[in-house]
Amino acid sequence: MTRKLLNLAPFVALALAACEPEVGSDAWCKNMEDKPKGDWTANEAVDYAKYCVMELDKE
Repeated sequence: MTRKLLNLAPFVALALAACEPEVGSDAWCKNMEDKPKGDWTANEAVDYAKYCVMELDKE
């Protein structure tokens, strides 16, 4: 049983990741605003500054 669950873990993670809004989108910015700042990663903080504060293009 445990082995079956471990085999399914990557698929579950992939499915959950596919539901996340695109970095820099309005939905992503809103999610980041609702997320406690202490839980942000360094990459999330940089992306938030670039796309939500300075509103730079993602290209």
